Amino acid sequence: MSNERRELHVVVIEDEPTIAESLRIGLTYEGMRVTVTGEGRSGLQIIEEQGADLVILDLMLPDIDGIVVCRRLRARSSVLPIIMLTARGDVQERVQGLQMGADDYIVKPFSFDELLARVYAILRRVGISRPVTVLQVAGLSLNPETREVTLHGRSIELTPTEFALLEQFMRHPRRVFTRQTLLSRVWGFTYVGDSNIVEVHISNLREKIGDHERKLIRTVYGVGYSLRPDDETMVE
Repeated sequence: MSNERRELHVVVIEDEPTIAESLRIGLTYEGMRVTVTGEGRSGLQIIEEQGADLVILDLMLPDIDGIVVCRRLRARSSVLPIIMLTARGDVQERVQGLQMGADDYIVKPFSFDELLARVYAILRRVGISRPVTVLQVAGLSLNPETREVTLHGRSIELTPTEFALLEQFMRHPRRVFTRQTLLSRVWGFTYVGDSNIVEVHISNLREKIGDHERKLIRTVYGVGYSLRPDDETMVE
């Protein structure tokens, strides 16, 4: 069997532009090929013509109900992974979605990291494994699978939110994250609480990784934050 990795194709059927675009960007960063549509019929056509390794399907669509789309997809394939999204947390609705063949069900708002964990869990169940990459930057080591973080070999205890923030930074060193991007990827696409929560958690994270002097996580004033594993000067 060949060890060559095939690019995974994820079809996102979601009519809320902000959520759809965030999923497209986030999953693309994970190395997946992402096709987005806001209508159920076009989603069915895309999957018929291009195939899919996984479908992320909104329940409420402008043309046909997500339950109908799910039922039609399941009639075509008994193994295609399907994750359903909904703005409502009604138990009966969730049960109906699962009965129609959805593999998992996520209620909005949700964080991107939560969705990503569900994606990889489902892919593992159907025999598509995620390569485990231990992230290493400037003496920091982060294992996404075991949720372990070390600094120069010393274990560091992080909260789930701190871990999610650090993982974002370590996956994309030198990328500048705006506050809104971090809010959507870590706290959820429709988070409406105090945006200063980002500053609070980054301050706590800096404290735990001993970063107040070496400034590994830099503040880009007026823009956001960036992990800089070198002495590169930030433009303010």
